[in-house]
Amino acid sequence: MKKAYFNWSSGKDSALALYKVLKEKKIKVDKLVTSMNRDYKRVSMHGLHESLLEVQAKSIGIALHKIYFSSNVTMKTYEGVMDKEMTCLREKGFYKAVFGDIFLEDLRNYRDLKLKEAGLLGVYPLWKQNTKTLLNEFLSLGFKAITVCVNADLLGKEFVGRIIDEEFIKELPENVDICGENGEFHTFCFDGPIFSKAIDFEIGEKVLKSYPLLDDNDNCFKKPNQKDKKTHSSKFWYCDLKMGCG
Repeated sequence: MKKAYFNWSSGKDSALALYKVLKEKKIKVDKLVTSMNRDYKRVSMHGLHESLLEVQAKSIGIALHKIYFSSNVTMKTYEGVMDKEMTCLREKGFYKAVFGDIFLEDLRNYRDLKLKEAGLLGVYPLWKQNTKTLLNEFLSLGFKAITVCVNADLLGKEFVGRIIDEEFIKELPENVDICGENGEFHTFCFDGPIFSKAIDFEIGEKVLKSYPLLDDNDNCFKKPNQKDKKTHSSKFWYCDLKMGCG
C-alpha cells in the first residue's frame, strides 16, 4: 500500500476527505502536514492555536508534522520551503499527498505541478463534488465543526464562532459557498468518526484583523484563482478558541 501524507488544515473539508481515504483503505496516511504561522503559533489562514491542532491530531491518531512560516512570508520563500519539505517526504517513502480541495482548478493545477517536481502524486477525495451534498454528508456522519475565521467582506461578526449546523446554513448569503470553498470561511473540526474522542475547547474573543493587499506574486496564502475582490479580502473576523478545562 502506497504511503501518503495529508495536507491537514484542521477544518471540515480536511476531516471529510481524510474520513473517505481511511474508509477506502487504498492508501496509507502516515502523516498530517500543516502550515503554521511561526510568529503566532497558529494554523495559517485558520488562526487555530497550535495547542488545539496537536490535541486534534492526537485524537485522530496520525503523526503531525508542522511547517512554520513567518507572518510576512513571500511566495518565493514559501515555495522554497515547500519544495524542500516535499522532497524530504518523498525521500522518506511518501508517494502521495492528499488534499481536501473541491473545485478550485487553478489551485489544483498549481499543487499538481509542484508535487510532480518532487515525484509525488496528488489525491483529491472531494474533487468536483457538490458542496451542499458534501456538507450534508459531513453532518450526517456525525462530524462537528465551528467557524474560526470569516471573510469580513461577505460575512459579519455573527458568523464567526458558530457551529456548522442547519441554522448556520440557512443564514448564509446566496453569494457564499456552503462549504466556504472560495475562502469565505474556515473551520475547526472537533468531533466525528475519525476522532477517538471529541476535542474539548472554549470560545474566546472575536477579533477583526486587517491585512495589506499584497501583490499576487508576494501573497503565498492567496488562492491562485481568487481575482475577484469579493473573495480577496483584507479583513477577516477571527474567533479565538482555547483549550478546554475538561
